[in-house]
Amino acid sequence: MNITDLLIPERVTCCRDVGSKKRLLEHTSELLASSSILLSKNEIFDALLSREKLGSTGLGNGVAIPHGRMASLEKPVCAFVKLDTPIDFDASDGQPVDLIFALLVPEDSTEEHLQVLSTIAEIFSNAGISMALRQCDTDSCLLEQLSLWEAQRISA
Repeated sequence: MNITDLLIPERVTCCRDVGSKKRLLEHTSELLASSSILLSKNEIFDALLSREKLGSTGLGNGVAIPHGRMASLEKPVCAFVKLDTPIDFDASDGQPVDLIFALLVPEDSTEEHLQVLSTIAEIFSNAGISMALRQCDTDSCLLEQLSLWEAQRISA
């Protein structure tokens, strides 16, 4: 699964201060809704919020992967946000979050959902990519770092 195939530059934002988990979910819903006229930001927000109610998607080490399922989707879509000011996300380690990779998948694509989540988790298990992303101060830098990580992963 190539993560950069699921991201477009318009869904990668850097240094955005949102203030709260709810506002972050609203912002990522707007980013994800921009990928299709079939997607409503309110429906996306509801899907992400419903998943968070089951348990926080804050992984720890400043990373969160809010995700949800949408019946109107044909393929997965992602958004990536790097925050200047970390926010409380109820992460398992209690640390605030500043790197957020949001994901939506079609309602019936369980295997694909797990593959994408696994790849995203693999990104953030690498301390080097997390550090490189945190040092970015432009949207293009974030996308470039994710592309470089993916290229190294494919060539390994």
